[in-house]
Amino acid sequence: MSFSIKATIRAWLVPEHALSCSAEYWRQIVAELERRGDHRHEAGVFLLGTERNGRREVSESIFYDDLDPRAYDSGVCVLHGDAFAKLWALCREKQETVVADVHTHPGIALQSHSDRTNPMVARAGHIAIIVPNFARWPIPADRLGIYQYCGQHTWIDRSPPRSREFFYTGFWS
Repeated sequence: MSFSIKATIRAWLVPEHALSCSAEYWRQIVAELERRGDHRHEAGVFLLGTERNGRREVSESIFYDDLDPRAYDSGVCVLHGDAFAKLWALCREKQETVVADVHTHPGIALQSHSDRTNPMVARAGHIAIIVPNFARWPIPADRLGIYQYCGQHTWIDRSPPRSREFFYTGFWS
């Protein structure tokens, strides 16, 4: 019963958010990115969850180096093919999908040429989030880089303040 009340209130209060993650879980994800990157190199994570009516809700995460122990060897996030086989098997097992990917950058959260031309999930609609300063907390929401893949190596910039309603991390997720 409480789930349906929460869902109703969420739909009324935050109807436009395409991606949502609870504030507590988002903080845990960012802290783990910071730990895994050790303030020296990029770190990344796939956010798993459900997608309904164009809205994606995060329920789990799988870090790049759990899929590929060599993911950070070059200092930037690079996943080899077998990592994706593990990811898709995990999604099937949990009956979830990749709702977004997140990785860190050393400075500001702008998409690099490599990010633009090598999406982690090359499927239209996929969401990629970049966390600045190797995820050193605090990270104001308006400092995140949020990009939505359109296909053909084109993206829509959904970063705040352009799209304040795109990514929600709060109680009502």
